[in-house]
Amino acid sequence: MNFKKMLENEQIKPYLLKARYGVEKEGQRVDLTGKLAATTHPKTILMSNEHPYIKRDFSETQLELVTPVTDSLEELFDYLSAIHEVTYRSMDKDEMIWPLSMPPGLPADEKDIVLAKLADPEGVRYRELLAQEHGRRKQMISGIHYNFEFGEELIQKLFKAQSEITKYHQFKTKIYMKITRNYLHYRWLITYLYGATPSSEKNFFEDKSLDQPVRSIRSSKYGYVNCKDIQVSYSSLEKYISDISTMVEQGRLLEEKEFYADVRLRGGNKVSDLEERGIRYIELRNIDINPFEQNGISYQQAEFLHIFLIYMLWIDESEQHDDWVTEGEKRSEKVALEHPLAITEFKAEAEAMLNEIEHMVENFELSVSENLFDTLREMVTDPSKTLAGRLFKQSEQSNQSQVATRLGKAYYDEAWNNPYQLAAFTDMELSTQLLVFDAIQQGIEVDIIDRHDQFLKLVLNDHEEYVKNGNMTSKDSYIASLIMENKTVTKKILHKQGFRVPQGEEFNDLANALRSYHQFSTMAFVVKPKSTNYGLGISIFREGATYEDYTQALTLAFKEDSSVLIEEFLYGTEYRFFVMNDKVQAVMARIPANVTGDGAKTIEELVAEKNKDPLRGRDHRTPLEKIQLGELEILMLKGQGKQPSSIPEKGEVLYLRENSNVSTGGDSIDVTDHIRDDYKNIAVKSVAALGAKISGLDLIIKDIEVPAANDNAYGIIEANFNPSMYMHIFPYKGKSRRLTMELLEYLFPELIKK
Repeated sequence: MNFKKMLENEQIKPYLLKARYGVEKEGQRVDLTGKLAATTHPKTILMSNEHPYIKRDFSETQLELVTPVTDSLEELFDYLSAIHEVTYRSMDKDEMIWPLSMPPGLPADEKDIVLAKLADPEGVRYRELLAQEHGRRKQMISGIHYNFEFGEELIQKLFKAQSEITKYHQFKTKIYMKITRNYLHYRWLITYLYGATPSSEKNFFEDKSLDQPVRSIRSSKYGYVNCKDIQVSYSSLEKYISDISTMVEQGRLLEEKEFYADVRLRGGNKVSDLEERGIRYIELRNIDINPFEQNGISYQQAEFLHIFLIYMLWIDESEQHDDWVTEGEKRSEKVALEHPLAITEFKAEAEAMLNEIEHMVENFELSVSENLFDTLREMVTDPSKTLAGRLFKQSEQSNQSQVATRLGKAYYDEAWNNPYQLAAFTDMELSTQLLVFDAIQQGIEVDIIDRHDQFLKLVLNDHEEYVKNGNMTSKDSYIASLIMENKTVTKKILHKQGFRVPQGEEFNDLANALRSYHQFSTMAFVVKPKSTNYGLGISIFREGATYEDYTQALTLAFKEDSSVLIEEFLYGTEYRFFVMNDKVQAVMARIPANVTGDGAKTIEELVAEKNKDPLRGRDHRTPLEKIQLGELEILMLKGQGKQPSSIPEKGEVLYLRENSNVSTGGDSIDVTDHIRDDYKNIAVKSVAALGAKISGLDLIIKDIEVPAANDNAYGIIEANFNPSMYMHIFPYKGKSRRLTMELLEYLFPELIKK
């Protein structure tokens, strides 16, 4: 079958880069000095080995991080990055992930290597058998498994372009069998480029069986490979299945998965499933951990592997299938055992192959990284540019363990640099990022359906939930969110239920509102849009307002909404009550955006200085928002006889906003444990009156020590249908309240341990 000709069909070219990807990355937990961790699997991670993302491999210290299947490399690396960050922040604070495939120094007695403490007896028994069969040391080697599946559209197009094979799954199997045989023949190039295990650490080898640096211990006979008598034919899928089954029956393999091939054929839970279903995807297992990437593999590596697999389908193969694979095994062994800085024996062939792959890419008009082939050719010409070469060169200055410890510590610092966010998802709101973090940690599958719209699908076993913007869920009806969005409706409902709300009027046009100036000019009042959140367009006048300021406030409010409310100003401190499932989960006092003078800097300079705080950012991606100096802030300063260029006295506190929203630069202080229960009861009953289960209720309270039943003790100014959770999780001061975890337990009560 001429796949080369089929791939060059103009109708097929557009689908060549469509694929599905997955990565499994193993790694050892070590302390910050590079010693194997003595602790058990992190307790904050769901302990079950059924966790979809963070598992235990052979030993208690060996993690296996697993991405979901993605339709793009960008999405793959976003998940891989997020899973790494969750793992780092779930481990003991003085632990990190070892960045090499070869393990750190091991105990002198390998029996001191602790097997994974699984709840599943079969899993424990299997590891005990592996330890007896291969020894515990070899099982401590880690690596990258790269799962790859061509896009269904591409396979369908190729299937329709031929008539030789009539059954679709058989045709798909033929594609992957050819790719597998060619990959096993040419895998030496991958070993050369990406091998990264030149040396072992203390106590890995019992003797001096390997006493010189190489490119890849892991890919050689000294690594994680089967004995020589374990041979499987790739001449056909039927022969592949038969050979593995026979060796299991004969006891030469403990289980099917003990066949440690550089390529595994995937299509079901058992190898026998392949016979009926065919091959669905392949798993490349000869990728060493890249020590120079926090995720253990670079985007460019994954990109090249995709291109390389297209090339494996495009080129011809020998009809002597088993000899073809055996020759590739010999070549890979040679390359693996070459010195890291040696020019490879197959340099000329490597250069020719890269030129041919680049020609194929240009012919198919495939979009790849601009410097991809220049980088690869440089690695072939100069072995010190390969991963093994780089690691060896750096190790010459000290030793490999010290280099690994330094790299691991750098990745550790990066993971902890901004513990309130997920670096790969900073375009999403912080509350959503935190929810994704907790879901990953708890073993809930996260499907980001619409990233721009912050729409998630969460799955735990057979239980599915949809979440938008962090906490908009199926627990609230659509009408409840509409009620809370409309401040007039909210106020009327609460007023009729006997709760105190500010009095005022609604205006639908600027002219009519301006005519009512004298109705409000001498009283304390608030101008705010009818249906917006985050404190946008709100102006507060404690002592009345001039007509000019009144006009400006209305203009700002009408920019945010077509309807504006003018209400009485309620004196007191503003508190946000976060209510979920008929319970107050958190209460926060909010201090308006402010600066404190030092007698030297202008207000503008003080704002800039305060905004340097790394916790301050924009668009709800950090726990605190940067303070602005816009029209509202300038209007507020004017009322205090100040302007941005004014220099306040030392110790003088200036408030730049009347409204205390954290979203407009305010500070958050947790006071949950200091609020009387009667105020909490009012919050719960108010939210229930609105028909909601999740809401952020804003109360003005004169004195939290005074009973709520006292006259004018409180007033409800707003109910938020999408209240931010991050400000409670990372308050400016006070105790953290992990509301995202509370939300997950509300959605998935099965998470709560009985």
